[in-house]
Amino acid sequence: MSDTRTNAGLDNISTYRKLTTWEEPGERAITIMTAGNLATTQSVVGLLDERTKAPDDRQPSLLAVPSMFQAARLVGDALREVISRQEDTGQNADSFGATIILGGQIVGGPPRLFLIYPEGNFIEAGDDTPFFQIGEIKYGRPILVRAYDPDLSFEDAMRLMLVSFDSTVKANLTVGAPFDFHVYEEGSLQTGRTGRLLGDDPYVHSVTQGWGDALKDALESLPPFGFSD
Repeated sequence: MSDTRTNAGLDNISTYRKLTTWEEPGERAITIMTAGNLATTQSVVGLLDERTKAPDDRQPSLLAVPSMFQAARLVGDALREVISRQEDTGQNADSFGATIILGGQIVGGPPRLFLIYPEGNFIEAGDDTPFFQIGEIKYGRPILVRAYDPDLSFEDAMRLMLVSFDSTVKANLTVGAPFDFHVYEEGSLQTGRTGRLLGDDPYVHSVTQGWGDALKDALESLPPFGFSD
């Protein structure tokens, strides 16, 4: 799940899609989510998409690599390539930084999830680190750390992510609805359930209201603090 808010200052806030999917039904399904400099992330997505439409031996495509590990290398190389172009102009490369989450499955291998850094290197999710976050993470991460369970259903995972986003939205103006999502089912090898939840969606509103009320109830249920003499 990703939000769609970008900003170039508090008086210049826009909505852009940060979640992109590619598929060859029955053979592979790949999703990336992006955070960071919008020009960088759009260039990376555009570059990857162009190479799926006109691949060659020098520029492999996400639809041609044999494994998700190779897909992570490909995305990392594209990210590093785009950022290095900005360095060649003499501009500060730090301002063009971006991070990417890559997930998916290619026939013959299991689903895999990677976090790709601006330098092009990456790490993979596993039992000890089962999920990744990019962008503004500090407000919503405690919710995920406390409530995540590997046995969550897809529906419960959606609810948990919305609660996590709600905590971030309340604390940071640079994050906001709509929220894009993609639910991939292991072994399906095709794009799964996708959609966009608007800020005024009745379910999103009910989660926001219910979470706020539940926090107040939980606070009131705790033993009261008493000052001693």
